[in-house]
Amino acid sequence: MKNASEAKIIVILGPTASGKSDLAVKIALRLGSGQARKKFRINGAEIISADSRQVYKGLDIGSGKITQKEMMDIPHHLLSIASPKRKFTVAQYKKLAIKAINKIIKRNKIPIICGGTGFYIQAIVDGISIPEVKPDWKLRKKLEKEKTSNLFLKLKKLDPKRARTIDSKNKRRLIRAIEIVLTTKRPVQESQKNPLPHKILIFGIKKDKNQLKKLIKTRLKKRLKLGMIAEVKNLRKQGLSFKRLEELGLEYRRIAQLLQNKINYREMVEILQRDIEQFAKRQMTWFKRDKRIHWVRNYKGAERLVKIFKTASTVKAASKQL
Repeated sequence: MKNASEAKIIVILGPTASGKSDLAVKIALRLGSGQARKKFRINGAEIISADSRQVYKGLDIGSGKITQKEMMDIPHHLLSIASPKRKFTVAQYKKLAIKAINKIIKRNKIPIICGGTGFYIQAIVDGISIPEVKPDWKLRKKLEKEKTSNLFLKLKKLDPKRARTIDSKNKRRLIRAIEIVLTTKRPVQESQKNPLPHKILIFGIKKDKNQLKKLIKTRLKKRLKLGMIAEVKNLRKQGLSFKRLEELGLEYRRIAQLLQNKINYREMVEILQRDIEQFAKRQMTWFKRDKRIHWVRNYKGAERLVKIFKTASTVKAASKQL
């Protein structure tokens, strides 16, 4: 087993619909090939999901969760581990992710962190100390009475960085973000950091605006054909309220509104396309802040980065070649 400073981690990120999951599997298969095992002296790779909705059981089609077939026998972690009836926090995610990373490294494999939730990724890589703030029910009751747009403006004043990346239409997340700042008296980003002691390669999938719009549209149609509406109906049967479904955002929010006859099918599809495009834009806003990210357009570019990263003796040496 390698010590912490010698171990290496790969992070694959990017906006929604960019193809992160498929790329992660391809890279993992490459690292598990006979040639890679002999050359790099590793036993392959395992993937850790960094997606705030894929942690929930039953949120499969709508969250774009990878299927068993698509996994190609590559072990995946932190998928379907929590009940959608209860909020799963960043602090909980970080604890489980670090545990998974350590176990994968002990097996002499490379952990591949893959996802689009920037805050999850930053919590792991930079070791942000997430304050486990207890619910302030009195404050929540007060904030619940305010309009979502007003809550967003309030958060913007309290924590501008968080406001740039949060779902501005998700009332529950806005209230929670405000609650944390008011309780701790400081933005989360100012919390103490304890970065991972490993060598880390971070690369993102880059798509131009029009290309991404087409990918989002194609994927949305596919998900609807696969039974995304039926999935939401099933979640309702399991006891999820419409309020909770709307809190889960994007596809779940709009389908919940459809089932309540607040919007019709055509409106749902049009609004969802717009919502997902805006979500992708917020994701890129978050990622663009991180200068450590190397952007690639395809598997060939990603494979080159991984090869350099694996053969370089230090992160500094790798950076000079990347």
